[in-house]
Amino acid sequence: MKALIINCTLKPSPEFSNTEGLIKKAAAQLKEKGSETEILRIVDYNIKPGNMTDAGEGDEWQLILEKIRACDIFIIASPVWMGHLASTAQRIIERLDAIFHENGFTDEKTGQYFTYNKVGGCLITGNEDGAHSCAAQLLWSMQELGFTIPPNVNAYWVGLAGGDKNYVEAGGERYFYTNSTLRYMIGNLTFFAKLLKANPIDTNLKELEEVAKEESEPE
Repeated sequence: MKALIINCTLKPSPEFSNTEGLIKKAAAQLKEKGSETEILRIVDYNIKPGNMTDAGEGDEWQLILEKIRACDIFIIASPVWMGHLASTAQRIIERLDAIFHENGFTDEKTGQYFTYNKVGGCLITGNEDGAHSCAAQLLWSMQELGFTIPPNVNAYWVGLAGGDKNYVEAGGERYFYTNSTLRYMIGNLTFFAKLLKANPIDTNLKELEEVAKEESEPE
């Protein structure tokens, strides 16, 4: 099994990242479950804005896209900024939108996106509120893109309102709720990734589209 975790911190390597603290804990548990895990920071790459595969000279999105294609487990880890999802995490979702309107992303026979039979989850860190909202945005977007979202596949830590300490600095690594939800998350992601590898989804989207056309009013 291969897992990919993208750290959406706004800090380039090797600057300290609280989000990476939670990521490393997730990666250790994935290793326990037999998954080979790669971690990268999206800000270390030149990812241009847009919803296409190739945004022109210097754009490095295709490097990230190939890593997503190769993984079985895909995790987006985002800090909370002003109560919202980090712009870096939103950019990943926007660039993945290309699967809906560009060639080469779907199976010719079934119409399934390449994201089918991959599982998705998310990690969130911050020093105030917003974790539920960020997780909701990411997990909804990932299922829309074709990833399978098993139960309980988000884990988060947020500190005190107005606080200046985040996950690692505030000792979040010892917080029971975060630790228990992370265990749920890794357990369910690995279980469903193995399940889908052995039993791929056989839904034929092309056939279902034709049925839908027959029962719909002409546009």
